[in-house]
Amino acid sequence: MWPVLGELTCGEYQYVRYEKKGRIAYITINRPQVMNALHPPAHAELNQIWADYMADSDLWVAILTGAGDRAFSAGADLKYRTEEADEVALRRPVQGGQHILDRCWKPIIAAVNGYAVGGGLELALRCDVIIAAEHAQFGLPEPRRGLLADAGGVLKLPRRIPHHLAMGMILTGRFVTAQEAHRMGLVNEVVAMSDLMSAAERWANEILECAPLAIQAAKQVMMSTLDLPLEAAMSRIESMEAVRRLRDSEDYVEGPRAFAEKRKPIWKGR
Repeated sequence: MWPVLGELTCGEYQYVRYEKKGRIAYITINRPQVMNALHPPAHAELNQIWADYMADSDLWVAILTGAGDRAFSAGADLKYRTEEADEVALRRPVQGGQHILDRCWKPIIAAVNGYAVGGGLELALRCDVIIAAEHAQFGLPEPRRGLLADAGGVLKLPRRIPHHLAMGMILTGRFVTAQEAHRMGLVNEVVAMSDLMSAAERWANEILECAPLAIQAAKQVMMSTLDLPLEAAMSRIESMEAVRRLRDSEDYVEGPRAFAEKRKPIWKGR
């Protein structure tokens, strides 16, 4: 259904591994010695990788994970921050402004291989599907350190799970297990650690059965209208870039034609 593009390691990154296999981008935070905590150089590399993923028309879905089996990401590298920053810098947000993934309409799967806490949970919340290993834990411990989960945690978590469950996590800073997160609706699936990547790839391959531009249009519509009244949301659909690209694409004709001809569609992403 899609060409095999081979395996490609992209660029020389120190803190993140980036590979392309077929239509799938594999992105691995690679600082296991500090539980994949994120510092400014790691953030800079991630932003470059996300920009490449968004721009590469051959890539249709991404899987994000962490190196090792202890942590997806423990969030901000506070030791690095306190050692490298002066008091003025310490009082700034860890990440200011709009995140690059707020403009990404391609799907991203988080394969959570351990702790996803603080900025690690905020990063998982920017993904579209979350698969968790059985030993994974989730939390926003910022208030226990006198901080604020201001990179999306206090905004996105209440939009993902019921109000009181979100407040319970936010106000206590406590961690929840993968099983609790699944019951809350925060996690799509919980699997054994040995099955984590195969489960993420299973989800990725299901997504790849769909037309990529249809997926991107659906994501842009959903993410851009979550807080709008239904009538206002409906009125905005046709003005969205991903929707216009879908309407004008060859795939928009290929899908109905393949159905009528009783065959599998051949998606081109254009």
